Amino acid sequence: MQIPAELEIARGLPPLDCPVAEAERYTRWLATHHYENFNVASWLLPRRLHQHFYNLYAYCRWADDLGDEIADPARALELLEGWDQELRGCYAGRPSHPVFVALRQTILACDIPIEPFSDLLVAFRQDQTVHRYPTWNGVLGYCRYSANPVGRLVLYLCGYRDAERQQLSDATCAALQLANFWQDVGRDLDKGRIYIPLETLAAHGLSEDDIVARRFDARYVSLMKELIARTRGLFEQGMPLAGRVDSALRVDIEMFSRGGLAVLDSIEAIGYNTLQHRPSIPKSKQLQLLIRALFQRLFAQDSAAGTVAAPAPGRMAIVAGGCLPSNIKKAPGDTTGDVTRSYAECRRVAKNSASNFYYAFFMLPQTKRDALCALYAFMRLVDDVSDTVGSEADKRRGLVSWRAALDAAVAGDVSGHPILPAFADTIERFHIPPRYFHDLISGAEMDLTVGNYTTFERLREYCYRVAGTVGLTCLHVFGYDDPHAPELAEKLGIAFQLTNILRDVPKDYEMGRIYIPQEDLEKFGVRPEELARGPLTPALRDLFAFEAGHALDFYREGVKLIPEVHSDARAALWALARIYSSLLRRIETRGYDVFSERVRLSTPEKTGILLRARLGWYSQHNVLEERDRDRRRPGGTLLGRRAG
Repeated sequence: MQIPAELEIARGLPPLDCPVAEAERYTRWLATHHYENFNVASWLLPRRLHQHFYNLYAYCRWADDLGDEIADPARALELLEGWDQELRGCYAGRPSHPVFVALRQTILACDIPIEPFSDLLVAFRQDQTVHRYPTWNGVLGYCRYSANPVGRLVLYLCGYRDAERQQLSDATCAALQLANFWQDVGRDLDKGRIYIPLETLAAHGLSEDDIVARRFDARYVSLMKELIARTRGLFEQGMPLAGRVDSALRVDIEMFSRGGLAVLDSIEAIGYNTLQHRPSIPKSKQLQLLIRALFQRLFAQDSAAGTVAAPAPGRMAIVAGGCLPSNIKKAPGDTTGDVTRSYAECRRVAKNSASNFYYAFFMLPQTKRDALCALYAFMRLVDDVSDTVGSEADKRRGLVSWRAALDAAVAGDVSGHPILPAFADTIERFHIPPRYFHDLISGAEMDLTVGNYTTFERLREYCYRVAGTVGLTCLHVFGYDDPHAPELAEKLGIAFQLTNILRDVPKDYEMGRIYIPQEDLEKFGVRPEELARGPLTPALRDLFAFEAGHALDFYREGVKLIPEVHSDARAALWALARIYSSLLRRIETRGYDVFSERVRLSTPEKTGILLRARLGWYSQHNVLEERDRDRRRPGGTLLGRRAG
């Protein structure tokens, strides 16, 4: 086709029949430089999809501009016909225009049929001849061609081809198109178009002439309120789509809806006067929407992978035979269906814990994420035995039962608890030594028998069992090649545990546990009962600073693990290390006051860390947040002690 010189997007267009790499550079440039309320391919999308999104966007942008930016309708129709011929040539294996040279790669990679592309052209041709829509159904019919194909193209790109998701996508895309119509009433008037149904105008006492004359009054406000309400209903109808796609895509899918809803909010904020004003969404609002969508989806249950009947959140009841929730039945056997349901139950346990580990799982591929949920569920339930209210004898029996269930699961009998089929599958799949889990149970048993620790060596043994083992088991899921990696994983786990110990000093004292070594209490002249609730004395502050130094030493060594794990797990590991070391930093900045309130990171702070990890803005060098990277605590380093 003849390239129209009047189009801005034609600037810098490579020549016809250019190489694929040159064509893709152009589509990437177009997608990242053209104005949109929301980026066409957000930073949170899997990188493997970015170029494909750019290619789709370039096709849609060109088709839209051929229909909207060419003043002469006859000329626009001629160019759209040429675009249609280019499309058919692309499907015939003869792409010429640079956009189609790039798009051809996406079509082949994702097996996309021609219909969504050609349907879009129906709408752009219609814009040249149809400028009014008598009924609401007529407007929705236009959306069927102007918007719905875009959502279906995105689904094809992401590997979804079923009718259910397409219907949900259609509702969302129609709502997005309508939100744009109500936002752009003034702009569309400049082009001679009115997309507001004439029957709806009449219902509010308005005529086509009132709109053309841009008469803004109470009737128009009433009209906009109805249009916005109908559009919100469509957004609500399509919202479940975000829960029916892979979690790596959910934030972006949900951002489409939340972006459209933000447009409606903006219309309301300017008093509904879209005849004279066009609402816009400031960058700060876009960031708020992104954070909201991220947290709602990162920390929501992975419903797309299936669910099981779930008990209410809470502690696990100790019953005869072990630690089992009272309203969950035992798994009947080791079938494929049981494993699937078991992984869903593990996700539920991990989600309900609201652990920092659970947040970071979403940086991982689905298989590794599910494996960590399975490991975490086992560890969580074992830990709950020693922390749940009950007699020491009952707790001992509970831990004995879990140890027996562990041995049975490794031997192939997973009937003891709903999480065991997934747990056994993970152990086998990632070749995790069962002895780590026996060591973990031994650590839980120490909480029943050991109320204090005389030396750091004794405490380090406990930290290895309850936390170093966590690092070692997770390492097998992360993947590694360096033989020194296990030692580093153990040290990082111990660093996390030392941070928790320092944060929870008063809480642990209430439970009859003093983890700070007796030798350190004596060294700083602190009586054990001062750990109950303070006040924070200079001696306590010095003691806590000393213990923080222990943890920091382990962090400094442990974070060397990040570049040693497989690349698809580094972001998750960095996020974990950053979150826990930030807790330690928060304790420091509060002057080691762990009594007035429990130290924690806010939701925005965790969001920032997760975003940095997801966007790749991380390295081994920026993982630790320290007050003074060169400071050394009194007493030297503990890194010479065994931690591996």
